[in-house]
Amino acid sequence: MICLRPINWLLFLLIVISGVAQAQGYLRAQGQHIVNERGERILLRGVGLGGWMLQEGYMLRLGNLGQQHVIRAKIEALVGAEATAAFYQAWLANHTTKADIDAMARWGFNSVRLPMHYNLYTLPVEQEPVAGQDTWLEQGFALTDQLIAWARANNLYVILDLHAAPGGQGNDLPISDRNPDTPSLWQSEANRQKTIALWRKLAQRYANEPAVGGYDIINEPNWGFENPEDKNGCKETQNQPLRQLLVDITRAIREVDDKHMIIIEGNCWGNNYAGILPPWDKNLVLSFHKYWNYNQLADIQGHLDLREKYNMPLWLGEAGENSNLWFTDAIRLVESQGIGWAWWPLKKIGFNNPLEIQPNADYWKLVDYWQGKAERPTPAVAKKALMQLATHDLRYEHNRIHTDVVDAMLRQPHSAMTIPFKAHRITRRGGKIAAVDFDVGLSGHAYWDKDSANYHVSTGSERMPWNRGRVYRNEGVDIAHDDKRKAYYVNHIEAGEWLEYTIEVDKAAHYTISASVRAAVAESRLGVRVNQVEQVEQALAASADWYNQVLGVVELQQGTNKVRVQTSTGGFELLSLGIGAVR
Repeated sequence: MICLRPINWLLFLLIVISGVAQAQGYLRAQGQHIVNERGERILLRGVGLGGWMLQEGYMLRLGNLGQQHVIRAKIEALVGAEATAAFYQAWLANHTTKADIDAMARWGFNSVRLPMHYNLYTLPVEQEPVAGQDTWLEQGFALTDQLIAWARANNLYVILDLHAAPGGQGNDLPISDRNPDTPSLWQSEANRQKTIALWRKLAQRYANEPAVGGYDIINEPNWGFENPEDKNGCKETQNQPLRQLLVDITRAIREVDDKHMIIIEGNCWGNNYAGILPPWDKNLVLSFHKYWNYNQLADIQGHLDLREKYNMPLWLGEAGENSNLWFTDAIRLVESQGIGWAWWPLKKIGFNNPLEIQPNADYWKLVDYWQGKAERPTPAVAKKALMQLATHDLRYEHNRIHTDVVDAMLRQPHSAMTIPFKAHRITRRGGKIAAVDFDVGLSGHAYWDKDSANYHVSTGSERMPWNRGRVYRNEGVDIAHDDKRKAYYVNHIEAGEWLEYTIEVDKAAHYTISASVRAAVAESRLGVRVNQVEQVEQALAASADWYNQVLGVVELQQGTNKVRVQTSTGGFELLSLGIGAVR
């Protein structure tokens, strides 16, 4: 597990710049701001626990196996019903633990959003023994109680988020585990009544719990009420059924709880509020979600206008699944307008979140089989892979901590300072630096790469893979893995791109600097700057394998030095830098 080096300084800086790190009683809406019981403005900085109570196929690298019930059926076909049930019990027990919440608090987050699947709290309508009655399941409530206890101990708020409502709330099927063969939330009065009853039950249970920050009552509705061809409701002008259900849920909550904030989301994945406002409760918060678009004021102006018109707080309830550059820019944008946020998600099998699940080798055999790339594994192999995933790989202590992602979310929106990704010490005998261990910091300060974020919603283009290898780090720098050398390296290097490293030198002297490179063409050139002074540059020979290229002699001062490697032409790959003392 990689350690997060700048934790203490990061947390100190966060407290200094915000003053909102600790929970102080119930949260509520006061004009355009969220405040605590002392009347102090609270800027929520949190992460959503996506994948815990509700799996989505992409989080497990399962491609088009999108909905949880589809994934579960595929697992059951391999290992049987009993082993499948054991897998899901282990998954719920190990995906999110006290260690995850403790880590979030150490890093500087002050809230956590819990995406809930209704079927952990109550039976589906179709399975109720008595039609119209609600059977309550203790498992979901017990898991929620435990999360709240962990959060309370760390002065974090918990936002309860109904991510999968009875029947499913939209045509984006995976986000609510919707089965299109059964009536949706909008096609079934029984599903709507169960949703209302569930929220009344939750509010009754947590009415006197100040660690619960608020109730996010329906995640990302996406439904065409007026025009079925407008499947996700982005052109909806009235949204009458959505408004009515939100009002009905609010009324049910207020029967038992008049303390907690109620957070509402519009149609079109939480962004279309046509016909939904004005507000019907004095303690409402307006949520919006933001993915893959630009981070200019104009991109959130519509939401700001609603805040101003109806004098109610805004909250960025979900954003993420992008690069560090995009994360920093988006957070800087919304915080400049006094808007808090909850990022998505804390962990998955993937590199662009604070925690990365690293599956065992046999799990990839299952993935290949389900994607039609391999033969069916035996039940024994499948069961072993799944249980190792759920009992071992999922757990915080076996996750990879992405220090660069946490830093991009909490420090970089407020500081242009770069910090070392790893300590690089150059002794009198020299030293070696892995190319992928460049500094952590803003684009243009710690590194420069031409493709550093995905803006496909704004541009209308295809999704941009900012890190083409999708491994190790989440900046725009392209990184791949050399299986033979068991090492990561930088590839797809283009003209003008550069990387900077902070190194600590024991003795001021002249040192030779070399690079382990692999170049497709002989026109590539690699240069080095030390402490903002250009010192050496060399042409690289074409080679199909790694070789060591001496770049020249550089002068290093004692103590801290900034070494930047840069290219005017590109077309090569970089594995490491070597620094050796001149004799």
